[in-house]
Amino acid sequence: MYQLTLKEYKNLFDTSYTTLCLFSNTYINNIETSKDVVQEVFIKIWENKVTFKNEHTIKSYLYTAVKNKSLDLLKSKRYKSTDHVSAEELEKLETEPFFLREVVILETSNIIEKAITTLPTKCAEIMKLSVQGYSNSEIATELGISINTVKTQKKIAYKKLKPLLKEYLLLLAYLFNTIN
Repeated sequence: MYQLTLKEYKNLFDTSYTTLCLFSNTYINNIETSKDVVQEVFIKIWENKVTFKNEHTIKSYLYTAVKNKSLDLLKSKRYKSTDHVSAEELEKLETEPFFLREVVILETSNIIEKAITTLPTKCAEIMKLSVQGYSNSEIATELGISINTVKTQKKIAYKKLKPLLKEYLLLLAYLFNTIN
């Protein structure tokens, strides 16, 4: 069995907090309440000295705990009296495909964001805007550069990102096929 040290716990909190808040928010649709949910999960882990089979099971535990805590909140009388969520909507949120899809989306975003941070500064800026849905001309306007520079920087980025993301492509393709 594996128990987190204080340093590992702090690092886990620092690296997972934002992602887990966004994940909880897909259920609750209230970012402040989602932050409370995630904090409660982390407090429970520390106070109960939760042990894990190994360090690879921690993320799975966190996502499942945040999902369960979010669903518990949605089902609570206090929440039902202030924020109305239909029985059909709640049923959809409780499904395994919804859970898996949201985890895959957030984890994929994290993997891509990490890979983008390894790029040269201008290249990373362009790719971040591209991932946000900006067109080449919008990126050029935003950064005060030519469209050709945007295209060239994107080509450089794709060349550098391809080997970094290659190992994840099969996994992502498999996950997207199994949850749809």
